[in-house]
Amino acid sequence: MPIKNSGVFKPWVPNWLAVFVLFFCLLHCMVLLGVYTSNITYSASFLDVEVEDLQFSLCVTYGTFLATLLVESRLFKFFPPKNYFLVIFSLSAITFVASAYTKNYVVFLLLRVAEGVFMALPWLPLRQLLISRFTTRNAIIIGFSVTYGALLLASPFIMNIAVYLLENYDWRYMAWGSALFQLTCVGFILITFTNNRMQRKVPLYQIDWASFILVHITILAGAFVFIYGEKKYWFQSAQIVTAAVAALLFGALFLMRQITARRPSFNLVVFGYPNLRIGFFLFVVLYVARATLNICHSTMFTVWNWEPARVAHVQFINVAGNVAGMVLAGVCLARAVASRYIFIMGFLLLAMHHLWMTFLFVPDASLADITAPYFLQGFAVGFLFVPLVLFTVSSVPKKLAPFSGTTGVIGRFWGSTIGFCIMQNMQIFLIQKHYRNISLGLLPESPQLQDRTAAAVQRFMAKGYTEPEAYKLAIKSLTQATRTQSTLLANMEIFTVMGYVLLAVVVLLLLNRQLRFSFDLFKNKVWGS
Repeated sequence: MPIKNSGVFKPWVPNWLAVFVLFFCLLHCMVLLGVYTSNITYSASFLDVEVEDLQFSLCVTYGTFLATLLVESRLFKFFPPKNYFLVIFSLSAITFVASAYTKNYVVFLLLRVAEGVFMALPWLPLRQLLISRFTTRNAIIIGFSVTYGALLLASPFIMNIAVYLLENYDWRYMAWGSALFQLTCVGFILITFTNNRMQRKVPLYQIDWASFILVHITILAGAFVFIYGEKKYWFQSAQIVTAAVAALLFGALFLMRQITARRPSFNLVVFGYPNLRIGFFLFVVLYVARATLNICHSTMFTVWNWEPARVAHVQFINVAGNVAGMVLAGVCLARAVASRYIFIMGFLLLAMHHLWMTFLFVPDASLADITAPYFLQGFAVGFLFVPLVLFTVSSVPKKLAPFSGTTGVIGRFWGSTIGFCIMQNMQIFLIQKHYRNISLGLLPESPQLQDRTAAAVQRFMAKGYTEPEAYKLAIKSLTQATRTQSTLLANMEIFTVMGYVLLAVVVLLLLNRQLRFSFDLFKNKVWGS
């Protein structure tokens, strides 16, 4: 049965209020994803875990979100929307409060699994309802720009709120504030929603729980390998070997089940469409490239010694770029600009950002130095994101559209996970390489080292330290300077390589005839031109 959008809201609710309520409730998903990962360092110290543990907790939430998408539609069709959303938002509030009072990492991960489920269940129904409220020809563009724009912009806003709360209040205020947000959603739904159903009731026994379990294990085991591989020396660790075998085994079982099932939870036929494969590839590249932004933030903290509040505020420059990019992308899509031009321009700007930043990794950079490339990165990501989502979703026949949407989520998840793994491993390897090379050039008998040591000793003695104390501080200062220089050189190499990779993607988009045909086909399919 078709969706009866007119019956979801009470008769007195104007359209603008319905749009506001739906958008506000969609932000619930952003809070669930970003509240603990917006300030990873502090969250890790509070839970007494490593930074990798917090990154893995993000993968647990996002991976659970991805797995839940396979069964979400069945659950939504069984319950009336009002009751469905009320239960989800209420349980989300409870999990936030519970997570604020646990320091046990295993319990914390279980709560993050629950949050991943509560993030996925309302996402598609709310997005579908939001798009249905726009009656213009470009409703899909507006709806996707609003929902995915919120996804892009959530983390900087959450980080700024988190920094403020952490500087002025206790850590638990973050969780209580997040729970209050969920309860506000409950209030809006109670006031504006009716008890009407949107779709015909479907029995719950038809849910493919086996596929959910298989793909969930595959995702979490694969993420464990990528996140902890370097820390545990890869396949020298029994845990990494076990996780890799589990990912391959359960992944194979999941694929076999989808191939043999009469009604698969994920129809693998979608990968037979060239457009979808292209969209998936470009999503992975985009999210790997986005992972370098964490290197910028780390440099602000550890090398330039910026305060957390300043780093949080600086992110609004990137947010401004995101907004500008999404607005221009929306205009281009509305005017039926060929998507290949959008992708070429977006990845070219992203390459320019990386090559520009290469020259800014110096011991002391100012805000004025990084403003333009930092804005450029946000603009490029905002310019690419919604066109990529629309391209991927519309790359298959309408009956397969839910599977193409899930494919986009797969690309984003593995792109961010692999991106973290690549940046983590490249940084460690390159920092060690440069530190070793610089140290070899600073032998004890080196006149250059002796002069630098003597100058440092004199500086510390001038501040009132004794000669032995000044010598120790001088050695410590020179060691720190060597580490800083190694970090900056490693960052320069990473950004240079990433810039060239993105330029290669641009060249591929320009030269590949199949890609040109696919992009033109996408334009015709969306606008019927």
